[in-house]
Amino acid sequence: MAELTSARVDAWLWAVRLYKTRSAATAACRAGHVRVNGERVKAAQTVREGDEIRAREGGFDRIVVVRKLLVKRVGAPIAATALTDLTPPPPPREEIAFVPVRDRGSGRPTKRDRREIDRLRDEIFGNSDG
Repeated sequence: MAELTSARVDAWLWAVRLYKTRSAATAACRAGHVRVNGERVKAAQTVREGDEIRAREGGFDRIVVVRKLLVKRVGAPIAATALTDLTPPPPPREEIAFVPVRDRGSGRPTKRDRREIDRLRDEIFGNSDG
């Protein structure tokens, strides 16, 4: 069997399980969520061993380096050997901003509700205007 020298980026992303389907990988490329070595790419762009791929997934960038070329979907242990994951760990839950949400259909906030919202906002963001 001949050794691969390049593979389509959408097929590789699907084969190493960064996206559930190949069409999802293609859509991510079309939307500009995939970069190879810092450049936005189309789905048919080829990747080679050593290329750095940044793929936006779930609001965060996954940063991986191609170690082995794949064009067919393989098992998870084999897929794990085909890439090196350089993605930094996600921020702790405490650093993610809390956004208070009112119940849908609860209507317009009353004066008392607005005061409570303002007090909560002051506690979170440390404003001491009033």
